[in-house]
Amino acid sequence: MDLAFTPEEQKFRQDIRAWVRENLPKEISDKVHNSLHLTREDMQRWAKILGKKGWLGYGWPKEFGGPGWNAVQKHLFEEELALAGAPRIVPFGPVMVAPVIMAFGNAEQQKRFLPGIASGEVWWSQGYSEPGSGSDLASLKTRAERKGDKYIVNGQKTWTTLGQYGDWMFNLVRTSTEGKPQTGISFLLLDMKSKGVTVRPIIMLDGGHEVNEVFFDNVEVPAENLIGEENKGWTYAKHLLSHERTNIADVNRAKRELERLKRIAKAENVYDDQRFRDEIAKLEVDIVALEMLVLRVLSAEKSGKNALDIAGLLKIKGSEIQQRYTELMMLAGGPYSVPFIKEAMAAGWQGDFPGGALGLAPLAATYFNMRKTTIYGGSNEVQRNIIAQTVLG
Repeated sequence: MDLAFTPEEQKFRQDIRAWVRENLPKEISDKVHNSLHLTREDMQRWAKILGKKGWLGYGWPKEFGGPGWNAVQKHLFEEELALAGAPRIVPFGPVMVAPVIMAFGNAEQQKRFLPGIASGEVWWSQGYSEPGSGSDLASLKTRAERKGDKYIVNGQKTWTTLGQYGDWMFNLVRTSTEGKPQTGISFLLLDMKSKGVTVRPIIMLDGGHEVNEVFFDNVEVPAENLIGEENKGWTYAKHLLSHERTNIADVNRAKRELERLKRIAKAENVYDDQRFRDEIAKLEVDIVALEMLVLRVLSAEKSGKNALDIAGLLKIKGSEIQQRYTELMMLAGGPYSVPFIKEAMAAGWQGDFPGGALGLAPLAATYFNMRKTTIYGGSNEVQRNIIAQTVLG
């Protein structure tokens, strides 16, 4: 196993770094480096910049308009974007539904949907979780009944991240109640502007509007928007979830946030506290270990071997690391992390206290927000059971 990058890969990294330095708007990177709120305009502006370059679908093969990069190049691209302070690519379109459309969609669907995803023009949402179906996703109840050349959809989805911006939604729906729950699920593409779709905000503790409830009341969806075969949606969902869980690991963002943690700790005069330094050191060791695990997978792919099927393991460790660095940042900020005055923050104040670090006010809110990471994408408890069954039989 060779974990060293070749001269060609190092040159690729430098090219990516130079392009990002020239094209990433500074006002956006400043927000990312300080964990400030990104508007839809911020996120879509960056998506369109990447789309114009042909890099929003950076993991796509050339036949679908992507750059055709190998696994190592994709990793280096992600790392350079994260370290530069680029917003995370909103994954629902380019990272999640696009691979499903490529693998299981027909030629007409690929021609219709992929260009808008690649350009950043069309915003996608995910319709998976329901009030009674989260980690036990196979128990979902949103119903789609076939009538002629259309499906009639009724039901509810919840925790729909950034669904208020969605143009389209990829939706898991129940089309049969016979047999095992998994065998009666289908994968539909649904226009969020359709009559009968209602999006209601779920306001979080910090007053933010990140997630939503989505209701479907006799929504008509053309049958041509069915991906693959009816009642085979569970297979397609598992294909998608492997991409989501790997994306959640996000080791490159963890490396960037580790450096931010150190800056905050130094500014708040807790970096010299030995016990606090121990916690930072343990976090850094775990981030390095996670990176080594990612590089092992990349090395296997590069050498033509079967990559390790460890999406669940990456998700577990990556999500726990995210919770730990947000907690340590909040602890470093101390009482200054607590005030959250939404109106003042909207006007530009971010908790910039004299003699201390900048941007402390969002830290507590970020800490609470990141408690979700061990739940979404398949809870860590369920992922541990799956890994145990795979390893132990």
